[in-house]
Amino acid sequence: MRHLRMLCLHGYHGTGAILRRQMAPLAAAIPPDIELLYVDAPSLSEGGFGWWHDGFRGWERTRDWAVELLGTAAPIDGIFGFSQGAALTGLLAALRDSRPSPVSFEFAIMVGGFTSSMPQHAQLFRRKLTVPSVHVSGRADAIVPRRDSLRLADRFADPLVLEHPGGHVIPGDPVVAGPIAGFLAGFSRLAAR
Repeated sequence: MRHLRMLCLHGYHGTGAILRRQMAPLAAAIPPDIELLYVDAPSLSEGGFGWWHDGFRGWERTRDWAVELLGTAAPIDGIFGFSQGAALTGLLAALRDSRPSPVSFEFAIMVGGFTSSMPQHAQLFRRKLTVPSVHVSGRADAIVPRRDSLRLADRFADPLVLEHPGGHVIPGDPVVAGPIAGFLAGFSRLAAR
């Protein structure tokens, strides 16, 4: 029996180590048989601080890096993203649903995310995305307003949308952590087969 593996993508000005700390309360609530893989954006090695910059400048580099990582680190069962990492998770879900698909994973969780309305991404969002997804937004989020997170959720055919009263954070409270743990438990059973 193998563990479920979830790739975890940090936010702008973040790192894998920062995301590990931000996710600690949520990670404590999810099934213990889930391996969390924290990575740094490829630009961090050159002094950058995000997956891309204004106007999605650098997206192609990040896309190519992610496609390679998802192939070499396989199996990756799902992707968790926070903030800009959640936007990246949405774009990777769109790549997953494209034909032919350069990536494969079974689920996506996006916290404090937003979506691209850039012309270069329009073809990725021609139809609703089929990957099972969870979308978490904070009612007091001043960095990524709730409406932007809901716009990302609307890109998906059957999103599970969760809200918390806080700001731009990864909540660990049971109202959010419980449904996420239940969502992941369903995929853990599939990985055990």
